[in-house]
Amino acid sequence: MLEITDLSHSYGPPDRAHRVPHHRALDQVSLRVADGELVSIVGPSGCGKSTLLRCAAGLLTPAAGTVRLDGARVDRVPDGLAVVFQDYSRSLLPWLSVRDNVALPLRRTGQRRAARRDAASAALATVGLPDTGDRYPWQLSGGMQQRVAIARALACDPRLLLMDEPFGSVDAQTREDLEDLVLAVRQQRDITILLVTHDIDESVYVADRVVVLTQSPGRIRADLPVALPAPRDQISTRELAAFVQLRATVGRLVRERAAEPAADRD
Repeated sequence: MLEITDLSHSYGPPDRAHRVPHHRALDQVSLRVADGELVSIVGPSGCGKSTLLRCAAGLLTPAAGTVRLDGARVDRVPDGLAVVFQDYSRSLLPWLSVRDNVALPLRRTGQRRAARRDAASAALATVGLPDTGDRYPWQLSGGMQQRVAIARALACDPRLLLMDEPFGSVDAQTREDLEDLVLAVRQQRDITILLVTHDIDESVYVADRVVVLTQSPGRIRADLPVALPAPRDQISTRELAAFVQLRATVGRLVRERAAEPAADRD
């Protein structure tokens, strides 16, 4: 479904007068995500994970390389794609009700207001918030607000869901609940998901594959299959020897600096 080929990106032109180089965020990243897969992306801080996701979403034009969705080149946010960001407090509009927040992106579809409200209510039910439509975001807990942000993405009925560290701003228990929510939503709606996270345990727990990026400029260091049984459980799955071993492998890859020529480093 999603094909990323030789993707490279830098921020800012070189400042030769002050000898300030541009920052290379990504360097020739190639990645394929099949229909129905859930792929996690992890790597050291500043390795270009979010840049990669924004390029995949059509929110950022890469310096080089291509992104294709269902074979069509992505040069803007395409139909059939939705994004969930980490900072739910900025993505939700406090003066709109929860239902109207969820229905907001449906305005561009030309649907009647009643149809938009029905779709929003259905999405809220999917994320376990069927009775919150008339409340406002500031009346909900952080975890509930992030569920609303996920519901807004689902209201568009996307085929591809991109998630940029979506659980980084909530407590540990809520994070586990939201991880299980993503797995349930994927099962119910048959959605393809690309998830950026800095949490190694999370990357293994939710995914079919874990892609590890090197330190900046980000390159793919490893692409690891996750052979864990389904359904997954926060306790029993994490106790499996396969989980513990893969979690250690991913952690080691993230923490070790990849060997690379000095001339290639920023």
